[in-house]
Amino acid sequence: MDSATLHDEDLYLMSSVQPEDSGLPFVVYISERQGQHDVRVKVAAGPKAPPFVASVSVRPEIEVVAGQLSARDLNLVRQGVELNRDIIIDHWEGRMPSSRAALNALRPIPKA
Repeated sequence: MDSATLHDEDLYLMSSVQPEDSGLPFVVYISERQGQHDVRVKVAAGPKAPPFVASVSVRPEIEVVAGQLSARDLNLVRQGVELNRDIIIDHWEGRMPSSRAALNALRPIPKA
């Protein structure tokens, strides 16, 4: 996928999930529905704001659909998505009362 696909959503409509809240070593962004695709999360390059390095689908499979992640980082994203899949999907589909409610409901991955 090209970089346009990686950056095709409005950052202002996305909520950042910080490392201290997710247990991940990088920032992940969740959002309500944007575009024509199904549920996705965006992964930043590190513990700060973008650039995004990958867009990862949440359903039906958790996989990189744009950009690149190492096998280790994809495994970490999978753990976070599997732990919070219902919340991420509810937020995407507008069933959460607010972005803040979605962020507050997320659980961090267990420390190794």
